Amino acid sequence: MLTMHELETAAADLLTAIDGAINQMKIPELEAQLDQLQADSQKPDFWSDNQRAQGVMKQIAKLEARVKPWTALQLGASETLEMVRLGDAALKDDLSAQVEKYRSDFETMKEELKLSGPYDDYDAILSIHAGAGGNDAQDWAGMLLRMYLRWAEKNNFSVQVIEESTGEEAGIKSVTVELSGAFVFGKLKGEHGVHRLVRLSPFNAESRETSFAKVEVMPKVDKPDEVAVDEKDLKIDVYRSGGHGGQSVNTTDSAVRITHLPTGIVVAIQNERSQLQNRETAMTILRSRLAQLQMEQHAEAISELKGPNEQAAWGNQIRSYVLHPYKQVKDLRSRYETSDIDGVLDGSLDPLINAYLEYSLGE
Repeated sequence: MLTMHELETAAADLLTAIDGAINQMKIPELEAQLDQLQADSQKPDFWSDNQRAQGVMKQIAKLEARVKPWTALQLGASETLEMVRLGDAALKDDLSAQVEKYRSDFETMKEELKLSGPYDDYDAILSIHAGAGGNDAQDWAGMLLRMYLRWAEKNNFSVQVIEESTGEEAGIKSVTVELSGAFVFGKLKGEHGVHRLVRLSPFNAESRETSFAKVEVMPKVDKPDEVAVDEKDLKIDVYRSGGHGGQSVNTTDSAVRITHLPTGIVVAIQNERSQLQNRETAMTILRSRLAQLQMEQHAEAISELKGPNEQAAWGNQIRSYVLHPYKQVKDLRSRYETSDIDGVLDGSLDPLINAYLEYSLGE
């Protein structure tokens, strides 16, 4: 049983730890942003631009979900410490239980410290590209897509397919999807890289095949002022869509290809019926790719970016999945491994994700 002095020390230490976490996560800055957005939402003409207003309300909800639990925890721990310092022995048991509750809440909430990057609370754009290897590689890309869709379903994240190119016999050549939910990019960012599969080929009897697929994970940056792109740096081409959008898509120049000349990044979208919609989607993906590239190259400005090194990216193998002659998934960065490859391929990615986040904190 703690003495009142020991209880006061424990409560003070807990409040210090909470204050440190709040500063590390920049909660005061986020709270100031929230106050400003809430003030904007009260202006008489706020709903005159419905699309912008909806975006602001979504941002308010996201900030409230991140800020309020921490400010409530800080307030509760502070008030409890003040009560302990009053020295009323009759309240010691109740105050001790409060301190333990706040400590337990803090231990749970400080997991968010792993997700304190500049874009970690953003939605994510995920692309998968089959590597060399024909049907086996395309089938592997399809297996990865299913894995991420199952993971999203388990976490109640919403998914929208932006573009998909199916394989000739199986799987996919490439796909781009948008995932929406709390901290989606922060959780998925460690999936960015090359994924390697070893198995007996279902397309070539008794043949052991190694297949590769490249996964790109980018924060969804849909606000032009967040990643400023100079129009003079863009080459924009429109052409006739060849997708599955119906007759009006296939007979009009609705598809859009945008090339960012300084980096050589190319984004082509033909999914929507409208050229304007395709352009907006392509610009969102371009900004997202530039944001991801900016983080990778530690550049302060978009103008400093060099083009992505595709060859180096394909060599950046991050994880191996082995189905034959044994079963194992091994992350080559965190060194986490498991024999439950069936579970992983069915969407049980959280242990791998958490191991990478722990590893990245160490880095």
